[in-house]
Amino acid sequence: MKTIDLRSDTVTHPTPAMREAMANAAVGDDVYHDDPTVNQLEADAAELLGKEAAVFVASGTQGNLCALLAHCNRGDSIIIGDSSHIFSYEQGGMAQLGGILPHTAPVQPDGSLRICDLESAINPDDEHKPATRLVALENTHNAAGGMPLSAEYTAEVAEFARRNRLIFHIDGARIFNAAAAYGVDVKDLAAGADSVTFCLSKGLCAPAGSILVGSQDFIRRARRARKVLGGSMRQVGVLAAAGSVALHTMRDRLGEDHDNAQLLAEGLSELPGVRIKSQNTNFVFFSLADEVDISLDALLEALRRDYDIFMSIYSGERGLIRLRTHYWINRQAIDKVVAAVSSLLS
Repeated sequence: MKTIDLRSDTVTHPTPAMREAMANAAVGDDVYHDDPTVNQLEADAAELLGKEAAVFVASGTQGNLCALLAHCNRGDSIIIGDSSHIFSYEQGGMAQLGGILPHTAPVQPDGSLRICDLESAINPDDEHKPATRLVALENTHNAAGGMPLSAEYTAEVAEFARRNRLIFHIDGARIFNAAAAYGVDVKDLAAGADSVTFCLSKGLCAPAGSILVGSQDFIRRARRARKVLGGSMRQVGVLAAAGSVALHTMRDRLGEDHDNAQLLAEGLSELPGVRIKSQNTNFVFFSLADEVDISLDALLEALRRDYDIFMSIYSGERGLIRLRTHYWINRQAIDKVVAAVSSLLS
């Protein structure tokens, strides 16, 4: 039985083309900038997002932390969403390692931060207050259920940042999903941002790695931050080769994941006792009605044991299961999932 894993799009594994590219990758010492595969990936990523330069990092968390360390001084404050990944799921690295203080603004249901809330979060020029240095968005927004932020909204935040002399960073772990959702060039979503991270894993299916893009001077500082975080690697072209295949071949198919998520939500919604909370991009959230006899834990255990289907309970809200579609979830898998849940609830 083939495993159907919907716990996250982080469970994706490399395609045959990626494995071949990894086996044949030209490599060198990346600390000396001698790895041609890494250099090409960074150049391609910078061009794709309309920025001057890029640096390959081990993960999105490392990329975000490198960005904050490169942009901010110790004691600076940043404005960030109260349910953002950087604030909620990256262990407070900005404070632990950078002495940077988060000033949270409420994340709206659509994943945005209201401009009025951003304005209110700016500290006055007062010696008693930390200086506000940066504002950060997340696109797509994980805790908001995979909601994509539009180019128009991003431009509005960019204008706010310029007007208030703030740096603007985007945690774009799934920014290509946002581009697919709106049918726009990813450059449109990155325009106006001083820096952007994006993951090569997740929907793009590479085994590891993220990219941080920005100006030449910023990337120089980010490389220093990467070094102190232990992220400077040597013959890392083996991973970058898979990332290059991901960047060039996987972006244009993300709409399939969104379509499959919609089909999954529609199929589950027809089952008695299933309540769909939301479906956006490749995210589906659902719960069980009170009258259903089986618990969420028991449902997940039965799916795993009897059908080799993996799901997980969402940690951000009690009583919810979060599903994410990805390259390895096709329409046949969707049908099997709906049939299995139907059988267990009947």
